[in-house]
Amino acid sequence: MSYFDAASAVPLHPVARQALLASIDEGWADPARLYREGRRARMLIDAAREAAAEAVGCRADELVFTSSGTRAVHSGVAGALAGRRRVGRHLIVSSVEHSSVLHSAEVFEADGGVVTRVPVLRSGAVTVESYEETLRSDTALACLQSANHEVGTEQPVAAVAEVCREAGVPLLVDAAQSLGWGPVEGPWSLLTASAHKWGGPSGVGLLVVRKGVRFAPRGPVDERESGRAAGFENIPAIVAAAASLRAVRAEAVAEAVRLRELTERIRARVPDLVPDVEVVGDPERRLPGVVTFSCLYVDGETLLHELDRAGFSVSSGSSCTSSTLTPSHVLKAMGVLSEGNVRVSLPPGTAEEDVERFLAVLPGAVAGVREKLGAPAPTAVVREHELVVDSLGKLCPIPVIELAKVIGDVPVGGTVRVLSDDEAARLDIPAWCAMRGQEYMGEEPADRGSAYVVRRLV
Repeated sequence: MSYFDAASAVPLHPVARQALLASIDEGWADPARLYREGRRARMLIDAAREAAAEAVGCRADELVFTSSGTRAVHSGVAGALAGRRRVGRHLIVSSVEHSSVLHSAEVFEADGGVVTRVPVLRSGAVTVESYEETLRSDTALACLQSANHEVGTEQPVAAVAEVCREAGVPLLVDAAQSLGWGPVEGPWSLLTASAHKWGGPSGVGLLVVRKGVRFAPRGPVDERESGRAAGFENIPAIVAAAASLRAVRAEAVAEAVRLRELTERIRARVPDLVPDVEVVGDPERRLPGVVTFSCLYVDGETLLHELDRAGFSVSSGSSCTSSTLTPSHVLKAMGVLSEGNVRVSLPPGTAEEDVERFLAVLPGAVAGVREKLGAPAPTAVVREHELVVDSLGKLCPIPVIELAKVIGDVPVGGTVRVLSDDEAARLDIPAWCAMRGQEYMGEEPADRGSAYVVRRLV
């Protein structure tokens, strides 16, 4: 079995396992107590904090451990906004942030705050100018991920942080995906991360608040972790998280070069091996081990099951999943194809032969799914130079399949009107037009759902 979902979680690093086992016997006592066992536990957590701070590039007293990366984000966003409440109630986030950031923004908005969601380019990256133009006199906080979790695109954090610093606005960076590869550059103000992304145990997050940043912890607090993360510390897990972060950093430079070569091989060969595929994300400014592509006329959930049966664990941002019937917010913000989406994220140590085997299996898996789906005979009505396809009640990728089957039935310059009540069609039909050289003319209201109008150009 080949595990290709490192962007979700990385298997426990051997150093983390050793540190975890060793500290279980030493780190069980209350580190707030003055007796010998408590002092020993305090020494362990202090050493872990020093090691983590060195990896982040901050002072040890600026870093606290939380119960997860999500908790670090929620605490960081809420605390920074509360600390700067007198400045104003305006929050800036990118449209492709992790859901934990977006959920925090929704809570702030529901409480009367104003949120600006900055759009991204088709590559998934923001522009520095877009943040600069969004900053206001009442902006309390800006947030920007270091790299995207779904497509691997790296963001211009250092430049955005400099713009925010000049405006006097703190920038919170979600560094969960990138911290294992290196420190985040630039004058950022707050940073969050999660240990299970770099091979540490789950249930350990980092929250860094730079000195001088106004911060007011929300909710009940206690004396632990500078009052920013209430509750008894999981000392063995914290020790293991810090030890594994140091270990992966020592291996990062060489491993990044190797994984970039493997993901570049996937990026280059998938479009040649599989017809009607769009590789998404920035081709150069991206994480070493992540590559994402979308396949036309494919049900993403079915494709993932086929690849799982073939021995590959991958992820998907496709709209066709059992958990949601709406496209990934990241793919939607990028304006790229969502159907048949596959994210391959290679963990450190991935063997070249496993990648080659994946490339050998993928074409057959996609072809098999397309054959299983079949393309139902479209219900079409021709009126002059327009063909109407009724795809109401049919889910992704069927509306696009039916569009593709009938586009040749109208003359060049004629139009196809696709009726659909599937949310994914709003994203996938324009993306299909861009891939196939046809003109997307827009969406119109219909008695049920919407009508998506496409003009045949070729």
